[in-house]
Amino acid sequence: MPKTSAKSLKTKAAYNKKPSVQKKRVLQNKARRHALAKGTVKKGDGKDVDHKKPLAKGGSGKDSNTRVVSQKTNRGWRKKNPEMYKTGV
Repeated sequence: MPKTSAKSLKTKAAYNKKPSVQKKRVLQNKARRHALAKGTVKKGDGKDVDHKKPLAKGGSGKDSNTRVVSQKTNRGWRKKNPEMYKTGV
């Protein structure tokens, strides 16, 4: 496994300290905890808790805005729609 460069680690740490990134992470973790409590997901089951309207596009962290989907479905949309996944859009 290749080592991560010091510059890369520093950049990632700076990104993760941003309040907007922290807020998004809190909402994602909260959604996962709620799904675990309901029993709709389990640890290591290969499922993601997806926000129907993405948090980055103004979606809420409410349970009504979440759904359980496979990791492939949730993480694969960027490859299918590269025009939607651009910085600053």
